[in-house]
Amino acid sequence: QVQLVESGGGLVQAGGSLRLSCVASENIVSINVPAWYRQAPGKQRELVAVITSGGSTNYADSVKGRFTISRDNARNTVYLQMNSLKPDDTGVYYCNANVVSTRWGQRNYWGKGTLVTVSS
Repeated sequence: QVQLVESGGGLVQAGGSLRLSCVASENIVSINVPAWYRQAPGKQRELVAVITSGGSTNYADSVKGRFTISRDNARNTVYLQMNSLKPDDTGVYYCNANVVSTRWGQRNYWGKGTLVTVSS
């Protein structure tokens, strides 16, 4: 199966920055509608940022102006640049995408998540 592997999480002070990466393994043809979700302790998973099929980007209101989602098709990688981090940004961040691979066709995949902790 295709794997989405996130990295870049960690502990950061409020006001700091982190850049998350999500790399797709296997023989990838394309990555479609890549997105980042997060799940804070005791809360439901929520959409943070997405690149739509048309190429535009959408963000949760809580992160607009602070987070930027981007992609590098040559590296099969999706990024989430997070600036001006707040304690409320703490949570496990998950990558999600519709991935087309040579072996499995198009399927939707989730990564296992990377933990972001923002201290006050």
